[in-house]
Amino acid sequence: MKLIAGLGNPGREYEKTRHNSGFMAVDLVSDELGVSINHEQFNALTADVRINGERVLLMKPLTYMNESGSAVIQAVKYYHLEASDVLVLHDDMDLPVGSVRIREKGSSGGQKGMKSIIDAMKTDEITRVRIGVGHSVRGEHDIVPDWVLSAVPKSEQDIYQNALKDAAKAAIAWVTEPVSDVMTKYNLKVKKPAEG
Repeated sequence: MKLIAGLGNPGREYEKTRHNSGFMAVDLVSDELGVSINHEQFNALTADVRINGERVLLMKPLTYMNESGSAVIQAVKYYHLEASDVLVLHDDMDLPVGSVRIREKGSSGGQKGMKSIIDAMKTDEITRVRIGVGHSVRGEHDIVPDWVLSAVPKSEQDIYQNALKDAAKAAIAWVTEPVSDVMTKYNLKVKKPAEG
């Protein structure tokens, strides 16, 4: 049994925002598998699927981003999962739009949903797919909430949508392939724009 959790905020006002990149990516996973993530359990919307014969729970926590860990830990305990059975898809401001980076472990990097999961599971050895959403103006931390709760501009939508698709493909591959192979195949780097 594996768990793939895409992070975001519930509610229509958040649907297309940078912070909902994880929701959008896990929706693409469900689209690929021909299922809907609409079963309510663990304070989340879920879908129980099979990927290449492996049972997988797709999850979109309904706890709001900063409390994502409370939903994930419920499923982890219920199914007796190990950290190695969990994959998290989330937005990352430290990566430019269009980038996808897969990491097997490490700090949250300031991503509060990931921090909540690390705290709840008491380990940072959780594989995550980081989806680049670009950074707000450096040093102006007060505008970060507005930034992540805004949409990627039209001019960057094509590379952003491609990154979401690659994040979804990486999640599907992770179920049955070694993480090192998934990294080699799906880690996408986009050059950071020069800061003016």
